[in-house]
Amino acid sequence: MTDKIPNEVTIVDKSVSERINLIQQLKEEDKNALFRIIDSMLTKSKFKDFFDKNMASL
Repeated sequence: MTDKIPNEVTIVDKSVSERINLIQQLKEEDKNALFRIIDSMLTKSKFKDFFDKNMASL
């Protein structure tokens, strides 16, 4: 058997494009889970910004 055990991936200062390339290598199920988490965090941030702006104007 010539398969090598892959090294652990440690992201310290990777650019966004390098991270996207690593994400693209994930299994489809893992990729979708990661995108759901990211979407959830972005939505939460947008709602927080919206409510903070509207509460400040009251």
